[in-house]
Amino acid sequence: MERSRVTRESPTGTRILLASLSAMVAESVTFPIDLTKTRMQLHGAQRIGAIGVVSEIARKEGVIGLYKGLSPAIMRHLFYTPIRIIGYENLKGFVVRSEANSGESLPLATKALVGGFSGVIAQVVASPADLVKVRMQADGRLVSQGLKPRYSGPIEAFTKILQSEGVIGLWKGVLPNIQRAFLVNMGELACYDHAKHFVIDKKISEDNIYAHTLASIMSGLASTTLSCPADVVKTRMMNQGEKAVYRNSYECLAKTVKFEGIRALWKGFFPTWARLGPWQFVFWVSYEKFRQLAGMSSF
Repeated sequence: MERSRVTRESPTGTRILLASLSAMVAESVTFPIDLTKTRMQLHGAQRIGAIGVVSEIARKEGVIGLYKGLSPAIMRHLFYTPIRIIGYENLKGFVVRSEANSGESLPLATKALVGGFSGVIAQVVASPADLVKVRMQADGRLVSQGLKPRYSGPIEAFTKILQSEGVIGLWKGVLPNIQRAFLVNMGELACYDHAKHFVIDKKISEDNIYAHTLASIMSGLASTTLSCPADVVKTRMMNQGEKAVYRNSYECLAKTVKFEGIRALWKGFFPTWARLGPWQFVFWVSYEKFRQLAGMSSF
């Protein structure tokens, strides 16, 4: 009970700052893996592995090509991560108070719903930055083929999308984005929260880096398995320009399965997991450490 009380009373502004800093660190460290995953998902029916994609990027675009789209990715996380993390804590606190119950005794299903809802709110706000990130990552393929990229930077990308597709164009692919965000955060936040307290309560580890590592590994597997199909659909929907290949996310899902098979929905699973695992490890360890340094309770 004490842990829940201290967390709810921790300054919201401080938690937002610490979540943003931790997300920036995690995104910078793992971004090349995210780029690899995106390129694999955009290869369509062409089968190419993660190593092949990385080799192709390094050969044709240089090492700097592995960070194409990093700036909008960080910009996205300045909105997305604090909203979902602090939203989860505050919503869970609200449920705790409503049920007059202990935060640690909340059932996993309740935590999953709270996590999913927090992710939806965060993704709606951050969707424009996510769109720019995906477009810029996809542009790297045009450069490797000797073609001119659509955008020279995130500012130009925002401007051109607004001019050619309107304000609503910044939220293209928002539905599959929301679906993915719900599944990712349902798996990540609820699983990390539940797994960490399980590890601590069963005396497997104290509340330290070992508990955080075990919890982040479990949450990474859960969130990747749940979200990969929505992530594939989201990436393909958001990469569409004015000439749309898919009218909606359902058509994208149906065509992907029809022409590429059901396994295509988990295309990029291993690079996705390879990214989510390290991302969550770096983020959670950083966030927990920053909270400790700030004199706050753990998550």
